[in-house]
This record gives sequence, C-alpha cells and structure tokens, in this order.
Amino acid sequence: MKRVLWVGAVFAASAVGPTARAQQPDAAVPAQRAAEAWLAVVDSGRYADSWTKAAEAFRGALSQTAWDSTMRTHRAPLGAVTSRELLGAQPVTDPPGAPPGEYVLLQFRTKFAGRELPAVETVVPMKDKDGAWRVSGYFIR
Repeated sequence: MKRVLWVGAVFAASAVGPTARAQQPDAAVPAQRAAEAWLAVVDSGRYADSWTKAAEAFRGALSQTAWDSTMRTHRAPLGAVTSRELLGAQPVTDPPGAPPGEYVLLQFRTKFAGRELPAVETVVPMKDKDGAWRVSGYFIR
C-alpha cells in the first residue's frame, strides 16, 4: 500500500515505541483525549467538521475543501474502524518544520473493515494558542 500523508503541521517524527498508558507523560493524557475525540469525528465521515475542530496550524496549512476531498479519496475507502490500539505517545517541544509549541506524537494500530492488514495512524495534537489540545497532524501508513 502506498503511504498516504495528510498533515497540517509537518515535522520529522521518529516512530514511537510501545508505551503503556500508565507510563505516559502528563501532557499525553489530555492530548490523547483530544486526539481520540477528533478521530471519532473522522471515523464518522465528518471530514469537514474534523478540519474545523483541528488546530489553527492545521487549518492554515490546507483548506477545508482540500482536506475533505483528500479524506474522501484516501480515508473513506478504508471503511469503518474495527479496532484502534494506542502504541505509544511521545511529547515533542518545538519540532523542526512546525510552529513552536507543545506537541504529542501518538501512534495507533488501527484495523479498518476495508483493509486486510492493520495500519499505523499517527495523530499529532498540539497545545493551541488558547491552551486547548487540538490535532495538528494526521497520517496513515
């Protein structure tokens, strides 16, 4: 399968190794909650709404129309999520190629109804200017 990349704030991120939930850094907990709430919007096919709920940096990187079109082309064919398991969480501060700030790189092993093998979803919430955690990047491989 080709690698599909949809990211608002792009930065070079190393793979996150397995991390037990109990070992997650404090910032990872609210970031993970924000990511999971955002993923629920994506999973329901409300792609334009997911753009609206994303971080300012994400919305500034691509239009709502472009995001919706990309998701309908690449994410929708994968089908419904049948399972999603957190693989790890890695806090990142001021990553190269992204606006300065606090980020958490989350990786999930996700099974989709329309794909035989699990995918790895990477979701990158950031602490937005108002202090709320919102998704600034998303990709699937």
